Amino acid sequence: MGTGDPQEQGQQGGGHPPPPPVAPPSPGAPPVPAQAPPAALPPLVAWLRAPRPEARPGIWRCGHQARPELDPDRAPTRQIVVAATVSFLVGWLLWSLLWNGYLGSYWIWPLAVLVPDSWRDDMSYVVCAYLYYALVLGGIVVFFGRLGQWPELLRRIGARLRGPEGVVPAMPRTPPPPPPHEDPALWPELRAAGAVEAAERLTAELQAGRMSDVDQARLARAWQAARAQQRGDAFGRAVVAEGAAACPHGSRQRDLPARVTRHDLVLRQVHVGTAVDSDRNAHEYRGAGIALDPGVLGTSALVVGPAGSGKTSRLVRPTVESLCLQALSGQAAVISVTSGSSSGGDEAYDVVVRLGDPGSPFGLDLYGGVDDPDEAAAMLAEALVGDLTTTQGGGDSRRAATVLAQLVGPFQALHGRFPDVPELRELLEDDQALRELRGALEAKGGRAAVWVRELDALVRQASRAGEIRALMGDRVALLDRPAFEGFFTAPGAPPATHRPFSVRSLDRPVRARIVLPERGHAEASRVLARLILAQFTECAAARADQSLFAGLVMDDAAQVVTPQALRGLQRLRSVNAGAMLTLRGLDEVPEHLRGPLLGAVGCRMVCAGVSTWDAQRFAEVWGTEWVETRTVTNRQLVSDEPFTKFMHGVRKIATGRYVSAESVTVKREQRQRWSASELANDLSAGHAVLSFTTIRGERTPPILTQLGG
Repeated sequence: MGTGDPQEQGQQGGGHPPPPPVAPPSPGAPPVPAQAPPAALPPLVAWLRAPRPEARPGIWRCGHQARPELDPDRAPTRQIVVAATVSFLVGWLLWSLLWNGYLGSYWIWPLAVLVPDSWRDDMSYVVCAYLYYALVLGGIVVFFGRLGQWPELLRRIGARLRGPEGVVPAMPRTPPPPPPHEDPALWPELRAAGAVEAAERLTAELQAGRMSDVDQARLARAWQAARAQQRGDAFGRAVVAEGAAACPHGSRQRDLPARVTRHDLVLRQVHVGTAVDSDRNAHEYRGAGIALDPGVLGTSALVVGPAGSGKTSRLVRPTVESLCLQALSGQAAVISVTSGSSSGGDEAYDVVVRLGDPGSPFGLDLYGGVDDPDEAAAMLAEALVGDLTTTQGGGDSRRAATVLAQLVGPFQALHGRFPDVPELRELLEDDQALRELRGALEAKGGRAAVWVRELDALVRQASRAGEIRALMGDRVALLDRPAFEGFFTAPGAPPATHRPFSVRSLDRPVRARIVLPERGHAEASRVLARLILAQFTECAAARADQSLFAGLVMDDAAQVVTPQALRGLQRLRSVNAGAMLTLRGLDEVPEHLRGPLLGAVGCRMVCAGVSTWDAQRFAEVWGTEWVETRTVTNRQLVSDEPFTKFMHGVRKIATGRYVSAESVTVKREQRQRWSASELANDLSAGHAVLSFTTIRGERTPPILTQLGG
């Protein structure tokens, strides 16, 4: 194969002989063109060949062009225009004085010395005189041109005619093809490994337009896995047989039904907005596209903004869409948690859990798919009482987890499964159920007798554990409602109408959506949201294969943030996972957790319309920076000299102001990057201030961004 379209190569090369003459067509046949028109390059080829230079975190790199370095000594354009105009007028005045003889004829003496007297009446003298005048005029032009910075002014005028400085030009539709060993459209890694036939098949699929960006990313990922497992031959045979449809996702889908923004699956970026070309942004970010990727989402993200500020439509949905595309390409697993009022189609997901909806085919595994009773009890306790402090009546989740483990462990030993919601409620509220469980374990004997001691310990601590049991029983009762019947059936229980979905499925590229019943069951929704977050942080860290990025996107995380949840969020960075949480305001988080929440996440996003006290928290987190301030002081000039006093009076009459002297003081001081007042009052609708931290520890300054794909 060549490095691109043969006709395109013919156009780029030079010196090609003209095509041979074509025989005249037969009567009735359509005329044959002497040279076929160049075929249009498939969009995917141009996308693959687009430059992706290295850039700061958060910058959309596909087709990005870095802004030229900012010169700190760069003079303003208006100052250069004034200097050039003044120098031109002074030079013109000097030449006029010389040419008209107002300065005498002394400046012509070099001509008189160098030219022989015999040339005085000859045409040669006239030629020499004009050459001498040209040299003098050229010297004046060079001197005053350098003095007035004429070259710099001409350069800026040319840049302005070519386009605004710093604006990235549009990417060419047909970029020149790279060398064959670097052209991603030719699959050079397959050719280097000897799978030439598979590379030829994929190249043909790409050139014919039968391959999408998801296919390309999925096959690239599958090839890496095949190389790691020494199964390159099997991969090659599958590609030769099925082409771009080889190695499909479990759902057999090869793309999403619709997209809301731009994606770059080569770098796994999603475009969420454009940095405003303003002095508020760092120089390298001005005018650049802003994007999210697993490198920044791996530090988790917090989005704060009132309803209608764009946090759901312009940040959450593009992020979920990007993770779903990455899941189709075998690079990520995603769980999206929304409320019942959230809109959006379900076609982009493999699993849709609509809790409380009788038509939902899926339910939720209350224990996250784990087998260890202590681990299951810890996650469930976090959901039930994690939002309560120890001053609110025994809300210590560690003690609650111990009590739950002393209940679900013996039940599992007897029945081989964990209790479902009605059974768990009975164990928490009815002592008679505990006695029956203890008797059944004694009758079973064997290792089941070990759990009898756990029940005895629970009975001995009844005075201490009774309050926690009652509290958890009240919370479990929120889930034991007719609307949720059959939704929380534990695996191993009798078959139910709703298949239980386990968060443990994060070890495969699953796309799951969980819709919480916000209307009529608000408190139950908060319990379930805490349960999903607890299960996600535990199961993501417990995965044996952490090559997939695990993403949790929780739209409306009110009353979800707990001390244990913050510890879980901090652990996600090291296990290739991350969460995005949205809040209408920080007042939805307990006051003592607001600062730790902002410190636990690496990506902080503030949308327009936040309150001043919420903005103050973000202003404190973003800190200060060194800035150079200029203080201008005007002092009125007073003179006792009659002439000077008269001239000052004339200037006052002409300008309407007193004559003053201006003094400028320049100093360096620390100021907040964004003040609370600016965040609360100066952000326009559709804008947000974003800051990112990568999993490698790179940080970005706050970036004023216009949201939108």
